[in-house]
Amino acid sequence: MSLQPLDELPKHSLSINRALLSVSDKTDIMPLAQALHRAGVEIISTGGTGRKIREADIPVTDVSEITGFEECLDGRVKTLHPLIHGGLLGRTSHDPDVREMNRLDIKPIELVVVNLYPFKKTISDPDCTPAVATENIDIGGPTMIRAAAKNFAHVCVLTSPRQYSGFIETLEKDSAIPFAQRRQWATDAFNHTANYDAHIANYFNDLTANGDEQPDQLNISLPKSQSLRYGENPHQQAAVYGYQDEFIDCFHGKQLSYNNFLDVDSALRLIADFQDAPPTCAIFKHTVPCGIASDEQLHKAWDKAFQTDTKSPFGGIVVVNRELDLATARAIDEIFTEIIIAPSYEEEALSLLKQKKNRRLIRQQKQLSQTAENQFRSIFGGALSQKSDFRVVTEADLKVVTERQPTQKEILDMLFSWKVVKHVKSNAIVYAKDQQTIGIGTGQTSRVEASQIAIAKAKEEGLSIEGTAIASDAFFPFPDGVEAAAAAGATAVIQPGGSIRDEQVIEAADKLGLSMVFTGKRLFRH
Repeated sequence: MSLQPLDELPKHSLSINRALLSVSDKTDIMPLAQALHRAGVEIISTGGTGRKIREADIPVTDVSEITGFEECLDGRVKTLHPLIHGGLLGRTSHDPDVREMNRLDIKPIELVVVNLYPFKKTISDPDCTPAVATENIDIGGPTMIRAAAKNFAHVCVLTSPRQYSGFIETLEKDSAIPFAQRRQWATDAFNHTANYDAHIANYFNDLTANGDEQPDQLNISLPKSQSLRYGENPHQQAAVYGYQDEFIDCFHGKQLSYNNFLDVDSALRLIADFQDAPPTCAIFKHTVPCGIASDEQLHKAWDKAFQTDTKSPFGGIVVVNRELDLATARAIDEIFTEIIIAPSYEEEALSLLKQKKNRRLIRQQKQLSQTAENQFRSIFGGALSQKSDFRVVTEADLKVVTERQPTQKEILDMLFSWKVVKHVKSNAIVYAKDQQTIGIGTGQTSRVEASQIAIAKAKEEGLSIEGTAIASDAFFPFPDGVEAAAAAGATAVIQPGGSIRDEQVIEAADKLGLSMVFTGKRLFRH
């Protein structure tokens, strides 16, 4: 096989004499066809695309007229023919190719306009069957796109209606398409087919998965949503990829930064666990919750959340699970906040909050827990993948292990604190009472130290640990953890259990008159 290195490829502008148009998404295809017709370009097409162009009285040559072979197998085979792909892959600047094309009567095709069967849209329908999904796997389209993109030195390829206006403008101005533009569109084409194949592969990975088993191949293909000014720090370049617009609408304030996206992600994951709870407010700082509370009224939930830590919320993130009303907006507006997230806003609340131009206001459009997803983290030489944890523990999941049964109030406080500790960095301890965080200890190497920090912060804010429930994200390895909690005033403990010293911990709880429950689920967050 003879190869031409990239630095030897001809870099001339390309005149368009013949174009092949075959698109599933026919958005704006007519203005493009009309521009090609005005430029004297012969248009080759297939099926529905050809019919649409003919309806506008624009001459079209059907692919079957060129190949001498009719479409067959219910349209599965149309363009897979040497007279088509020879025209796409032939190097018109390479004399041996030109002589062979002349011998075989293959005419060059300088423009390919193709987009693919809507596979992703098809499988998003909950009623989609594997048979329907399989029929929406495009074969001819990706083959033509890849052929044209490989031969971008001699062929121009368009894969999105967004590219048409730029192509038309260049064609009408210069009567030819420059090398750099063809190479960029070829790059877009390869990304387009890579993304398409990733969705197909992931669909079949899920279809053939054995339970929750992770796939043998990790395929991540996400379009760039936007470039960011910088990453975690100003000297780091960054961008965000994916479909954030499905979940949030940042409709006011500055563009979200790299760190803002991390904060918003943490906030959305926590509030997903409170979507069926009473009005709830959570305050975050650097992806860590510093105050959470639920109440019958949202502004009271804010007051209780703020009481947990009155220092950290400055410059923080606020998320609520109800429409943000004026009373709550006024309370939040008393301090500087970077971001406010709510499912909706009262008009009067918006008028108040929009007075600060740089504060980001976000409308949450979709709950994270409505989509099953994997979580990915990059590591040396690759990535880690795990299933997201959107499971909410209920009273039925609790196993009482102490002599004293918890009161109903203690159960409610334990369940509340358990929801919160799930989103606190390990080692994590949360004290809660009356659906309010009283003290949060996060990210310590010792569970006792995490508890000490939570108690110290509560005392600093003038909050009493007396009568609280304490949640621990992992088991207490020694009795000292529950002993410290009892000494501080806690009366109920919720933890996963599973330590080899569980019996010692339970015995200590019984001696101290504590009620303790096991959930059987650990909540490490690294």
